[in-house]
Amino acid sequence: MGKLYEEIDANLAAWIRRQHLFFVATAPSHGELVNCSPKGLDTLQIISPRELAYIDIGGSGVETVAHIKENGRIVVMMCAFDGPPKIFRFYGKGSVVEPHHSEFASLLATFPEPPVCRAIIRIAVTRIQDSCGYGVPLYEFKRDRDSLPRYLESKSPEQVQEFIAKFNDKSLEGLFGLELQSNVFVAPKRDT
Repeated sequence: MGKLYEEIDANLAAWIRRQHLFFVATAPSHGELVNCSPKGLDTLQIISPRELAYIDIGGSGVETVAHIKENGRIVVMMCAFDGPPKIFRFYGKGSVVEPHHSEFASLLATFPEPPVCRAIIRIAVTRIQDSCGYGVPLYEFKRDRDSLPRYLESKSPEQVQEFIAKFNDKSLEGLFGLELQSNVFVAPKRDT
């Protein structure tokens, strides 16, 4: 049995910041599908000792958003791929902060600027538990892929909005995803 932690203290926060990859898992209240998604690109922030948030940059599905809107259940898992073995799971109640919500701009300002942000997933952490991680292989981090940021930066805000309307309005179970009136945050084009 793993150890339970009351909060994200300074040591745990430092460990979290060293990880390049995390996974989020959600499930609808009814149905057979469970969703697990890998995340990276420096999108996770520690908001407080009992709160995490990450930027939902974009993608072809909207399962996490839809599941959180339905029941709020989420777990974030991180594991050490280098150094001493360790796994941490952060169980909690999630909420979806979309660009039209009043707190979106101030929350987005706590992150490095993403190329696109269709929502911010906020997690009120209710349980923090570790496990040994002895079965996790060692990997060497090379760099973040730039495929998704480059792809999204090549699209106009209108094209991003059209994509969301087509692919991100409902989950595989038919649950509501992103609100179509929500204008996606698109960073200003950078001079190259």
